[in-house]
Amino acid sequence: MSSASSNYYTSLLKLCCETKKQRQAKQIHCLIIKTFTNPETFLLNNLINSYSKLGNIKYARRLFDKMPQPNVFSWNTILSAYSKSGHLSQMQVIFNRMPYRDGASWNSLISGYANHVSVKETVKVYNLMLKDGFGSLNRITFSTMLILSSSKGCVDLGRQIHGQIVKFGFGSYVFVGSPLMDMYAKMGLIYDAKRVLDGMTERNVVMYNTMITGLLRCGLIEESKRLFIDMKEKDSISWTTMITGLTQNGLEREAVDLLREMRLEGLAMDQYTFGSVLTACGGLLALEEGKQIHAYIIRTGYKDNVFVGSALVDMYCKSKSVKSAESVFRKMNLKNVVSWTAMLVGYGRNGYSEEAVRIFCDMQRNGIEPDDFTLGSIISSCANLASLEEGAQFHGHALVSGIISFLTVSNALITLYGKCGSIEDSHQLFNEMNNRDEVSWTALVSAYAQFGKANETIDLFERMLAHGMKPDGVTFIGVLSACSRTGLVEKGRRYFESMVREHGITPIHDHYTCMIDLLSRAGRLEEAKTFINKMPFCPDAIGWATLLSSCRNHGNLEIGKWAAEYLLELEPQNPASYILLSSIYASKGKWDLVSQLRKRMREKGVRKEPGCSWIKYINKVHIFSADDQSSPYTDKIYAELEKLNLKMIEEGYVPDVSSVLHDVEDSEKVKMLNYHSERLAIAFGLLFIPSGLPIRVVKNLRVCGDCHNATKYISKITKREILVRDAVRFHLFKDGTCSCGDFW
Repeated sequence: MSSASSNYYTSLLKLCCETKKQRQAKQIHCLIIKTFTNPETFLLNNLINSYSKLGNIKYARRLFDKMPQPNVFSWNTILSAYSKSGHLSQMQVIFNRMPYRDGASWNSLISGYANHVSVKETVKVYNLMLKDGFGSLNRITFSTMLILSSSKGCVDLGRQIHGQIVKFGFGSYVFVGSPLMDMYAKMGLIYDAKRVLDGMTERNVVMYNTMITGLLRCGLIEESKRLFIDMKEKDSISWTTMITGLTQNGLEREAVDLLREMRLEGLAMDQYTFGSVLTACGGLLALEEGKQIHAYIIRTGYKDNVFVGSALVDMYCKSKSVKSAESVFRKMNLKNVVSWTAMLVGYGRNGYSEEAVRIFCDMQRNGIEPDDFTLGSIISSCANLASLEEGAQFHGHALVSGIISFLTVSNALITLYGKCGSIEDSHQLFNEMNNRDEVSWTALVSAYAQFGKANETIDLFERMLAHGMKPDGVTFIGVLSACSRTGLVEKGRRYFESMVREHGITPIHDHYTCMIDLLSRAGRLEEAKTFINKMPFCPDAIGWATLLSSCRNHGNLEIGKWAAEYLLELEPQNPASYILLSSIYASKGKWDLVSQLRKRMREKGVRKEPGCSWIKYINKVHIFSADDQSSPYTDKIYAELEKLNLKMIEEGYVPDVSSVLHDVEDSEKVKMLNYHSERLAIAFGLLFIPSGLPIRVVKNLRVCGDCHNATKYISKITKREILVRDAVRFHLFKDGTCSCGDFW
């Protein structure tokens, strides 16, 4: 048999490995058997290697056992196969039988233990290698041990290996220096990594890239920039590393600018370059620049790359261009869980929660199993829709798949049940969690706060602190809003002060709005005005609307006009300022001023968003507007409301006509109130939702004061639990009371 023939078959086997074609490898094996009586050991070694790489260790071992004269390469090949596949007992048997061992043999053994068992066992094997003689040590040995040290966070082991690297004369080897620097950098010992680099007499681009990665990972931006500039030779990885690091450190604009420089240098870009710069564009909401990069991606042939496609979907979604994201997603030939999740999260982030649920179902139909991030995202979308039924189904999926153990999923479920009014389920899930983080506690705090359960919210918050958890801004929004809804003004004020003084959290608009709500809701409108004047910045539209709403409830025309002026200046097209101010005028009987406001609205083209409420029954959403008669059950619904109104009046209900902004007789105002959208939805629920189950209604606007009061009576008369989620908060009505108490 000639060497030329062996080389020919070896090249064919190599091609089979590259294309992952095991069947063709077997056919070549058959051809070798038919052609040669005694194939060369070299060729048989390549056959063993090919079967190992193609995952058929059984064939590789059978071939090895039949070899008449296996050499050290034969033994190392089968040993490596067992090492990589995790068959450690067989690996050890082969190693023990070897008539001769070299450095490759020991490296395979060490690698097998390092990848599949404990550090302790791996160190034992490493020490046996040292006892066998130092001649077998090489750069791969040290690289394997350094990677093990960094992956397991074993600083002491890493330092010991470093000492032996120096002792045995490998300190100047660049292929040992890179993993050594990487180990120190990954463990946060960046200056140790820098000393390794400074001590190298010879440096290559890989070492510089490793050092830059470490510096960026530790947030040392300026140091990484200086090192990058000082590099005499930069490759594509150098540029991509900087672009990625700048993006991850919140310097998206610099990352995009650096990409332009990279293009001017004429360097090739890969999927990682495009992925990082698209993330930067998404962070900047830089839609136009994102589109330019998209065009460049098409020209360079990366448009079919699944990694790049997923990054494009994410960029367009973050830039609020959902249609463009959909277009990219539809055209992707290959989609993985990241691609589907990017589209799903994009829908949820942009308020398309129903589409998020739909695409999750499409994803499952395509055989893609969701990961914890995907499932957590879809549960969050269900929470935004207040869709308990779908959310509960995903809860079941999480239980069956085992993903429930991930914090991202458990935390999303706590939020789901909280937003859907099932506070007991939220708390039970919280109690069942083996591990909790700050998000878990905050989710439950927020759930209780939504119900106005101030005592429970505050108690939970204090327990959170006692457990050593650090609250964030979202936690304090929950605590402050709970204090607001139950009139705990002084306690809320103390929490606001402690947020800055004790926890180092700088208040944002949301926190100041909570304080405005806390003071104004309790009728302390002058204090609220003083508080606003002392703020470091002006309130946003929500802050002014909050004050204006309280002015309406407390009939304070002077401060109401002051708040309305600022709100109109901020958002001249926002109908809330006109409507709330009109309500104050109407309560004072100033109908001429109400007419003037309506005229201004018409002149400016300001339109009030029509109120609507919806309720889900047997997988169908039933939507109602005020005085709606489009439902096929209209007669039954109106008859039910008539019965309820009579019983409510008997119980002492008096309609509050002050919220009706029309200069008509009171009897006409009462009729208008009777058929508000939320009442129609509640009547539908009473007719069709089985007793024993809560009636869940969602409204796009805030529930008016009269409907809030009326629903208390309805819950008392019918002995039903009614949950109404409006644009502001969650209301749980039960036995004539509401979770938000008297501080609605």
